[in-house]
Amino acid sequence: MSDELPEAVEEEASDDEAAETDELVTRVDDDEPVARRKIVRGEEKAEAEADAEDDDDDLDEPDPKDFEDEPEDSDDEPAEPVVEEVPLFLARRGKLLLFRTVEGLAAFVGSDAPHDLAGLEEWDTVAAKLTVEQLVPTEDDTYELDLVVENLRGGHDAWDPDLLISAGELTRDLAYALRLESVQTSISTGSPLDDLDESLRKSVEGGIGGFLAKRRTKKIGAEQAALAWRTIIGKISAATDWRD
Repeated sequence: MSDELPEAVEEEASDDEAAETDELVTRVDDDEPVARRKIVRGEEKAEAEADAEDDDDDLDEPDPKDFEDEPEDSDDEPAEPVVEEVPLFLARRGKLLLFRTVEGLAAFVGSDAPHDLAGLEEWDTVAAKLTVEQLVPTEDDTYELDLVVENLRGGHDAWDPDLLISAGELTRDLAYALRLESVQTSISTGSPLDDLDESLRKSVEGGIGGFLAKRRTKKIGAEQAALAWRTIIGKISAATDWRD
């Protein structure tokens, strides 16, 4: 076998693609094709292994979909809507309607006079069945705002927590219902009057927290609290319409 044949094969193989190599190497000795085939197959194997590594890298890379939240079960019951309590009073155009007698109140309720409560769903039924005998205010429904300033001026030891707390609750509702923005600001969270209210509530609860709350109330200026409350009561009085 001539020594020039492998060289010819090598030259032809270098000029043509690897796909033609099998055809060319059949012209050489049996040992030659085997060696050549190993080289060609080795290159193909290296390329295949490189592709496999790329595939492995793709597999190792996390899929963003794996981190997505699973859709909630459509069979779950829908969440109940949050019901917001909005204070309403017998008022008209930002004025609180107050009556000196129960007879005057009953007559007004039974009339067609417009007011904020008329928009309630069951108001017509209430107005039709209301009688003078039913209009009996209980102690829990009685608020003595005129005593708040006097009580505060009496000093820390004379403060009546029940009186001051109930006055604060009524004032918050009135400020919201009558849109008294200045009053809302005076009793807003973090204000001195709000701190006073919070301390009084905790003092009523008793225990260590109540003891510490009482100490905090003594640091609140009695005269400043009285002046602030007098301003609030004045604004509520200005938003009051007395009838009968």
